[in-house]
Amino acid sequence: MRNPSKRQLNRWLSTTLLATSVGVASLAQGAESLTFAHVYETSEPYHEWALWAADEIEKRTDGRYTIEVHPASSLGKEADINEGLSLGTVDLIYTGNQFAGRSYGPVGIAGAPYMFRDFDHWQAYTESDLFQEIGQGYEEATGNVPLAMNYYGRRHTTSNQEIQTPEDMQGLKIRVPNAPMYMMFPEAVGANPTPIAFAEVYLALQQGVVDAQENPLPTIRAKAFYEVQDYITLTGHITDSLITIAGGPLWNRLSEEDKQIFREVYMEAGKSITEDIQQQEEELAAWFEEQGVTVNEVETEPFREAVIPHHNGDAATWDQETYDRLQAIGQ
Repeated sequence: MRNPSKRQLNRWLSTTLLATSVGVASLAQGAESLTFAHVYETSEPYHEWALWAADEIEKRTDGRYTIEVHPASSLGKEADINEGLSLGTVDLIYTGNQFAGRSYGPVGIAGAPYMFRDFDHWQAYTESDLFQEIGQGYEEATGNVPLAMNYYGRRHTTSNQEIQTPEDMQGLKIRVPNAPMYMMFPEAVGANPTPIAFAEVYLALQQGVVDAQENPLPTIRAKAFYEVQDYITLTGHITDSLITIAGGPLWNRLSEEDKQIFREVYMEAGKSITEDIQQQEEELAAWFEEQGVTVNEVETEPFREAVIPHHNGDAATWDQETYDRLQAIGQ
C-alpha cells in the first residue's frame, strides 16, 4: 500500500477537525441553559454558593445543564420570581418561607416570629418528618419542588430610636417584607408594619419613609442599612431561612438521575450557606459597633410573650396539630 500523499493527509486532517468541531457544537447545543433568580447581593453567601452549585451541576451532569444566576432582584421582586417558577420563566429560586407560604399555607410556619426556640430547634425542624410532609404538600399544591433549606439568620430590628422594651416600638413605622406573617411581630408590639420591596429599603430608610426595618445581621451589613440607622436591637424575633425551590416545568423534564444530582448539590450548598451565616452572626455585632452603630442586647422574653398569643390567631396559615408537632421537636 502506498504512503498517503501530502494532499491526502491535509484532506484527512481537515475532515477530522471539521468532524470534531461539529461534535463539540452538537454537545454545546445539547446543554440546556437554566435560570436561577434571587433578591440578594453578590457579596452574600447565598449568591456565592448559588454560583458554586451552578458549576457543580454542570460538572455532575456532564454539561447537560448550565445555570445562569441572577442576583439582587435583577429578574424581579420576590413575589415575581415565585410566580415565574410556575410559569417556567425562572427555573430555580431562593425564597422565604412566607413567600412560599402564599401558595401553601403550612410552609409559612417556619417564618413566624418566635416560632423556634433557637437555632438547634430550627435545624431539627429542617431534618424532621414534619418538614418533609410540609414540603410534599407544597409540591402537590404548586408543582414546584423544595430542594434545600438555607439558614438566613436571626432577624433583628434596626432603627433611629433606641429600643429596650416592646413599649418602645409603639407606633414605630417599620419596613417588613411584603408577606403577611412578617407583620405579626410589629403588630404584636404596637408598631406600624410597612411592606416595601427589598431593593427599595435603603432609600426608604434614608428618606425617612420608614423609621426602622428588620433583618439578620449579615443582611444588614450586605445591604448597608447600618449606614442609615443608629441602633441595632437584638430582638432575634425570627429564626429565618430561605428555601431553594425548583420550578415544576424544570423538574418534570429532569431524569431521576439528574433530580438526585440537583437535590444533592443544593443540599450541600445549603449546608455551606448555613455555616457561613452562623460564622458571620458571631462576628458582626462587634463590627457594627466599630462602624459607630449602637448594638443593644435586650431581654427578648417580653417581646416573645407579646407575640406567642398570635401564633394560632387569625393570621396563622397552619392548624393546631402542625403547630404542636413543631413545638414538640427537640423537646
